Amino acid sequence: ASVAHGEWAPGLAYTLDARIAGGTAGQQVSALGEDDLAGLLSGLREVPARQAGTLGVPRTAPRSLEALRRMAAHAAEQLGKADEFDPARMAQLAGPAAAQLAAQPNTAVLVHHGLTADHLVVGADGRVRGVLGWGEAVIGDPAEDIASLARAVRSPAAVRAATLAGYGARPCLRGLWLARCDTVIRLAERLEGRDDTPLPLLRTELRHAWEAILLERVTEFRDDAADGPAEEP
Repeated sequence: ASVAHGEWAPGLAYTLDARIAGGTAGQQVSALGEDDLAGLLSGLREVPARQAGTLGVPRTAPRSLEALRRMAAHAAEQLGKADEFDPARMAQLAGPAAAQLAAQPNTAVLVHHGLTADHLVVGADGRVRGVLGWGEAVIGDPAEDIASLARAVRSPAAVRAATLAGYGARPCLRGLWLARCDTVIRLAERLEGRDDTPLPLLRTELRHAWEAILLERVTEFRDDAADGPAEEP
């Protein structure tokens, strides 16, 4: 957090930041840490999109989960041949389910768009002490931040935080499947030499995203209630 700022030469600004105690999200997030993440998601949701736009925050369209699903299914076959992943697990997201989890209109909010493990400062007590890397913030699909959290702090914690923030079953499950598809695709790209992210990190993110949650077993979508509060997983 900035404690002082100014201009040390014409046109050259400076900021003095306080050091935040803690490490990255490799440290497990506690129940209170999930509350912290819920507060983050709630705060982002409450920022008026029009106000964020006047500050220069760009607006992005939601991704097609169906297109991502098809890419991930192909990548899963490649991972299966390398004994990295069971491609049959992709059958959990059939075409009709992907269609139900399409982004809903008029739901864009301020999105951090980079809630990776190295951008979450987590204390020894499991509390989230700070969030770094705001340069990619956009006005867009809130499920993207839920997806990032699923990769960083595991799917159950991400969905619990999103539920506490007031998100219903549809955005929670959409975020879960964005994360699952992304992790499969990125690991396949890494094995093909098209990504230089460390393999251990990609494998960890895949494992986190594919952790089962109760919500996906008990949810039946109804158009009139799909975005209400989800059952707590």
